[in-house]
Amino acid sequence: MEELTQTQLSSTVVWQSEDALSYLYHLDALDFLRSIPSDSVDCIWTDPPYLLSNDGFTCVAGKRVKVNKGEWDRSQGIEADHQFNTDWLSECYRVLKPAGTIWITGTLHVYLSVGMALLQLGYRILNDITWEKPNPPPNLGCRCFTHSTETVLWATKAPKGSKHKYTFHYQEMRQEAGGKQMKSVWKIAPAGRDEKQFGKHPTQKPVALIDRCIRASTNKEDLVVDPFAGSGATGVACLRTGRRFLLNEREPEYVELTRRRINAELKMGENQTPGVWVDEEVASWKSLAKSSHEQVRLLESKRTVDYVAKREVTAN
Repeated sequence: MEELTQTQLSSTVVWQSEDALSYLYHLDALDFLRSIPSDSVDCIWTDPPYLLSNDGFTCVAGKRVKVNKGEWDRSQGIEADHQFNTDWLSECYRVLKPAGTIWITGTLHVYLSVGMALLQLGYRILNDITWEKPNPPPNLGCRCFTHSTETVLWATKAPKGSKHKYTFHYQEMRQEAGGKQMKSVWKIAPAGRDEKQFGKHPTQKPVALIDRCIRASTNKEDLVVDPFAGSGATGVACLRTGRRFLLNEREPEYVELTRRRINAELKMGENQTPGVWVDEEVASWKSLAKSSHEQVRLLESKRTVDYVAKREVTAN
């Protein structure tokens, strides 16, 4: 596949922070990842398609509903699904810094493939976190145990014994666990109504889950990437923890959901700069390859307008 030109890439930016350090893109995940320079990202946190939409049924709010979430979530067969996971994880490996880490969520439908792809590509798996949901939906078929957990795989690009040391804030996690080593089973409630006030995504993850992962494995001002942004929860977690972020989402309705959530979060936070709706040419990735100690400036054009103001002008 041919690489995107700078003009094509610029046209896919739908939101950026006013300080030009964080962005939301509207692209296919692979195109997005291929446009990022090698060895430039501190951490990736993502919730990829589980590929479980098979016309089956589940229980939502006490009602029997189909599990189908969209064409983006349909399985293409074991081999094709694994190739898909291998392709995007290969790009993630390329863009991560030598000591960078990646977090990937999944259920039994996908985490076995993701785990195998991680090993095949040379990642070192550090933990398989079990996210336990306190009040899971019942199993309607009554032919197996109720699905009450999801797996979050945590891996690093740094080989064992390497001079490159990945970040892990052990003491902070220990303190959070009451002075004991934090276990790999985390009981965290799913995203509540307060996280869905601007709309909801069918596989939305709670900010608390992402927040803990990011705080454990990154430092303030580190760059976090999410190629499957969904509801934008990764961006919200980054704003709350002082991390820069690059989000990408392919589906238009979830791009808009993410933009609204991020802008709302910025308005709630103190000493935060608002985001802007991107009008025309924006972002160059070149500065992402610079040292994290340097100021990253992605904005190449000042032809941006506040989204709300733009809407008002259009309406009139």
